[in-house]
Amino acid sequence: MPPTPLDRRRVLAWCLYDFANSAYSAVIIATVFSVYFARVIVGNTTGRGDQVWGWAVSTSMVIVALTSPVLGAVADRAGVRKRLLLAFTTLCILCVALFGTIQPGMVWWGFALAVLANVGFEGSLVYYNAYLPDIAPPDQRGYVSGLGYGIGYAGSALGLVIALPLVNAKLWSVTWLSVALFFVVFSIPLFRIMPADAPGDVPLWRAAQDGIANFRRILGDALGVPDLRRFLTALFFYIDGVETTIFFASIYAATTLGFTPGELVLMFLAVQLSALVGAVLFARPIDRWGPKRVIDMSLVVWVAVAVATALTHGKAAFLAIAIIAGTQLGTVQAASRALMASLIPKGKEAEMFGFYAVVGKSSAVLGPIVFGTVSHALGGNQRAAVLAVGGFFVLGLLLLQRVARRPIAASPPG
Repeated sequence: MPPTPLDRRRVLAWCLYDFANSAYSAVIIATVFSVYFARVIVGNTTGRGDQVWGWAVSTSMVIVALTSPVLGAVADRAGVRKRLLLAFTTLCILCVALFGTIQPGMVWWGFALAVLANVGFEGSLVYYNAYLPDIAPPDQRGYVSGLGYGIGYAGSALGLVIALPLVNAKLWSVTWLSVALFFVVFSIPLFRIMPADAPGDVPLWRAAQDGIANFRRILGDALGVPDLRRFLTALFFYIDGVETTIFFASIYAATTLGFTPGELVLMFLAVQLSALVGAVLFARPIDRWGPKRVIDMSLVVWVAVAVATALTHGKAAFLAIAIIAGTQLGTVQAASRALMASLIPKGKEAEMFGFYAVVGKSSAVLGPIVFGTVSHALGGNQRAAVLAVGGFFVLGLLLLQRVARRPIAASPPG
């Protein structure tokens, strides 16, 4: 049977939003602003910058994790999904544009803007992802989802290329404005082309109540499937390690190894390419060997990466380690999604993947706090902090062994 025809205009608009927001994740979170915040705004000679940045990241993820189930229900049932997407997108863009008002020593103003910007970014993804079933039929959702990821990688690369000369010239305020403008320009097609929200069938307050009740039911369903419960527990820890690595890799490279801002941008470009290569290379082994085996192997690599990072003193060696870690970024996420799909009770795919997203966001709370606290407590010893984060990979690997190697999709709990 031939694939169902796609509305290419809507698909392109949807993918361009991923292109737009990837400049934020690449320049603000992964490379430039995180380092600038820790070293210039806060000061990081004793690890204080690590600690405050960890607090900022964790606070934003707690807010998103706690509000997403309720706001997701409100968006659909009250008919305000597009408006909430616009509101969260605007919040992120405005906060990034205001980063230029943060001066060295203005720690809590910077903290507030960083938290709100990341809440806007992470919160917008809840409503952005919800458009996928609307623009792609079931037989093409994997293709469209993958296309969005691919175009998102291109957005990260272009955002970094635009930022590189500004960073080298130390034009920090212009750098933040370029990210905000990039986000604005390439998100416009989505808001112009996607249809207006359908009228809601319940008022806002009732939709919020339904969201809370629905989340409790989904939690009960997830806990009622033993292998699913075990997998989500393991996922909570090892994905926290992955997210913490993303949040702190550039800060570590700059503070402990002396990478310049320009070198950080080039390093992240290399990591993006290696992540894309890794995702492609391990796509077939996930099906051939089973997703759990691939995750096991990936976590062994992550543990080795943590230990090697703590022991490495040269830039070239760290770059090699970062590229190896990059190959595992897409691998562990793709295999985890595949394993999750094999464990979901029949007929509960959409809501369980929504819960999967909540677990991923809430897990990104503990790691940044641990990294920042260990670094600050030991007078800025980031090597010890890296080893502490490596413990999340070890714990996740051990917990994962309680899950069957080739699980059969579960039946709904009775």
